[in-house]
Amino acid sequence: MTNKETIGNIKELLLDEPSAEDIARWRQDQRVGVQKLLTQYDKRQVKKQRQQQAFEHRLMFEKQAWQHGARLAGVDEVGRGPLAGPVVAAAVVIDDSFDMTIVHDSKQLTEKTRLGLDQELREKVVDFAFGIVDASEIDRLNIYEASRVAMRQAIEALHTPIDGLLIDAMTVDLPLPQEKLIKGDDRSISIGAASILAKNYRDSLMKDFAKKFPGYGFEHNAGYGTAEHLAGLEKFGVTPIHRQTFSPVKKYLN
Repeated sequence: MTNKETIGNIKELLLDEPSAEDIARWRQDQRVGVQKLLTQYDKRQVKKQRQQQAFEHRLMFEKQAWQHGARLAGVDEVGRGPLAGPVVAAAVVIDDSFDMTIVHDSKQLTEKTRLGLDQELREKVVDFAFGIVDASEIDRLNIYEASRVAMRQAIEALHTPIDGLLIDAMTVDLPLPQEKLIKGDDRSISIGAASILAKNYRDSLMKDFAKKFPGYGFEHNAGYGTAEHLAGLEKFGVTPIHRQTFSPVKKYLN
């Protein structure tokens, strides 16, 4: 043991990937600050191990397909509940090199984390694509069918040939084997990745709509029926991106 290493230096090294020899040496260091750092490090390692185990579990469906030489796309949609804006679906294909253990159902991630993952996800997946169905088409079809159309669009926009689909709680009209997974974005890495990309993409669209239709708070509420949004409907009326078949939008027509 040597005390030439400052606590600050040890802290930096512990945030990286220290060697087993370094860890063993620091465990012999009697300084309280060093032992506190090691306690924090141990907690991080346990968290990382649990995250890795959960990641492997959520790869179960993909791994089964890979073992048979098949490639699956995970599919999810976002935007069923809002009063305004489109429903957006994403389809994502990954392979066995994918290692982003943090990928999860987008609803379980903070906005900052979710947005921070977007570019890395786009770079690390094998392929991804989006499908978008606007408010007028949602009114014509109903939201359930519009979601299925958006999913189909996303799947058909992929450039990578696929052998089957993992879909969050739905099926689509395509001649492909499909696994309909309840809470699929929490059970499949592919679907979880799709949920993140779809959410980020739709939120970006709604921020653009906020510039075109100010006063509804679309940049904050993504079209959901918040107090700010309802106040905007009361004051400014219905916009072209509002879903006219949705209550309470119908109340403000004409």
